[in-house]
Amino acid sequence: MSEKVFPSAKPATTAFPPAVNGGAPVNTNGTTANGGTTKSHLYNPTSRPPYRPQPYHRRHRPRRNYCCCCCFWTILIILILALLVAIAGSVFYVLYRPNRPSYTLASLRIHRLNLTTTSDSSSSHLSSLFNLTISSKNPNSHLSFSYDPFVVSCVSSNSDVFIGNGTLPAFVSNSKNETTFKGVVVTTSIDLDAETVNNLRPDLKKKNGILLKVQMDTKVTVKMGGLKSKKVGIRVSCDGVKGVLPKGKSPSLANVSGAKCKVDLRIKIWRWTF
Repeated sequence: MSEKVFPSAKPATTAFPPAVNGGAPVNTNGTTANGGTTKSHLYNPTSRPPYRPQPYHRRHRPRRNYCCCCCFWTILIILILALLVAIAGSVFYVLYRPNRPSYTLASLRIHRLNLTTTSDSSSSHLSSLFNLTISSKNPNSHLSFSYDPFVVSCVSSNSDVFIGNGTLPAFVSNSKNETTFKGVVVTTSIDLDAETVNNLRPDLKKKNGILLKVQMDTKVTVKMGGLKSKKVGIRVSCDGVKGVLPKGKSPSLANVSGAKCKVDLRIKIWRWTF
């Protein structure tokens, strides 16, 4: 009979690898010979990346904020200056109250107003002689007007036909002053064309007289204390004069009661325009 082989009753022993650096032997399963557990990965200080400090960046404000602040303060300063100038102008206007000068046509005498036409109607001639009295008044207390010589002209109101012209001398109108010119001569002696004659003749034949308009043109400078304006043009128009043709050698007196003189003047002193 063959012999039966029985397994040994001695418990099997587990082989452990040798201990590391004199410590307990470590099993490949992560257990030690004493029954403890170990980590499979050991801490290695050289495996951690080195610390690198980040450079310090100074925070800058956007440039747009500075632009907005500059624009705001610039606009604010401009508005304040404009307000101060407006206040100063208002104060000066209340104190000085500038007004335009006024003119009056005191009288107009017609010595001659003749329209002659040749027998064949080939030519016509106009001869006139007027004598005017004109007054100028300055209503301002702190303004003075310095006038150049005036050019005075007379035209018919309905047809605008030129009848005569004359001049007024240069003068200065001080504050609250009135200047009167007497004996202003307006005259002409010219040939007229057929169209002008046809426009003027119906006016001369009216029973109520011919409507006349007197115009005066010159340049003026306005002074106010230390301020002085530029020399600008001025036109004075006196409309509504009713003239009657003279009979004989005595002059006829025109009706100037309804005449109104309009002053066309635009002067700018500092911030004032009048």
